[in-house]
Amino acid sequence: MKTTSKKERPVNLDISTIKLPLAAITSITHRVSGVILFVGIGILLWMFDLSMSSEDGFNNLQALLGSPFATFILWGVLSALAYHMVAGIKHLLLDMGIGETKEGAPRGAMIVVIVSAILIIALGVWLW
Repeated sequence: MKTTSKKERPVNLDISTIKLPLAAITSITHRVSGVILFVGIGILLWMFDLSMSSEDGFNNLQALLGSPFATFILWGVLSALAYHMVAGIKHLLLDMGIGETKEGAPRGAMIVVIVSAILIIALGVWLW
């Protein structure tokens, strides 16, 4: 009886050579968008607090949101929200047993990418 030791197993430590499927990439990006939202909510709460503090605070926020950089940050947070929402709906469908097949995973990931891209472009058009 031959036993396989750990030394005989192939080990790939070069992460750049690993080809992840689209479903894995969308899952990782869903987690990244959650982290972006965690930070972005702090920014949005600060903006809300500034706008509600006084009339001068509201006017200062309006002036700040007129800059392209602030608009870009707002677009980034809203884009993360849109992607996170679409990927979250996909995960809810997976929890219900929809799309769990080998063929359904890449199809669902492609749908997430397409719908998210449409929403993100629409948000950019709306903000600019």
